[in-house]
Amino acid sequence: MAEILTEIRKIPPVTRFLVASSLGITLPAILHLVSPWRLVFVSQAVIKDFEFWRLYTSCFFGSMNLNYIFELAMLYRNSNALETTHYERRSSDYAWQLFLASLALVGVNRPIQSYTHTRALLHTLTYLMCSLSPPGALTSVMGLITIPVAYFPYALLGMDLLTGGTSAAAQGVSGMLVGHAWWWLVWGSGIGSGGVEQGMYAGWGRAPAWLKSWFGEREEYGRAGSRRGAVQAFAPRQRAEEAAASGRVTGHSWGSGRRLGES
Repeated sequence: MAEILTEIRKIPPVTRFLVASSLGITLPAILHLVSPWRLVFVSQAVIKDFEFWRLYTSCFFGSMNLNYIFELAMLYRNSNALETTHYERRSSDYAWQLFLASLALVGVNRPIQSYTHTRALLHTLTYLMCSLSPPGALTSVMGLITIPVAYFPYALLGMDLLTGGTSAAAQGVSGMLVGHAWWWLVWGSGIGSGGVEQGMYAGWGRAPAWLKSWFGEREEYGRAGSRRGAVQAFAPRQRAEEAAASGRVTGHSWGSGRRLGES
């Protein structure tokens, strides 16, 4: 039991929360401990009866069949890849951006009257992960064929169309739209204008101070450089320009020296 708990603690916090939420909401419905109707999103119940928990449960209520295993594996793989690679030591920012993306999913799915937002959330995370993958990276579809990772969200959308019809595909499209907006607003602007760091931490992409404190993160991001943990990095030319502008002399003073041959 201790070994199991140790392995669970190795999972990044946001990914651990997502997987635990999915299991904690879907399994009771599969075991008939909770009525599925109490877990799905019904706008009238949320607005008139103040059943706000539906906003949360509808994002993690998975399929009540074998497809749920695939959904859970996709949720873990995509979220873990994002949190350990692109949001390393920045779980608070990942949680904050994921929260905003989930609100956007609820709004985008209103016209199609989706009862659950699980598939849409999976498509959002998949699109973001694939968009941030290195150019030319490959992935497999169900272990059968290998395709460029950039095409994987569209392959997943095609599978939804074949297995779930147009309604499932519509949810997938909504998730891809939110995923593209997430990438463009948070990451895309930085890639085109001086690096990922500038785009990611411009404005709303940063988690509030209280959320960073809750995660135990105390990172600061200044204008001059990017700070990760306790180390702040500056470009050498940038440091020299700042020293010249302030009139400071940097480096070791070696004295005036003497010409060769002088005594």
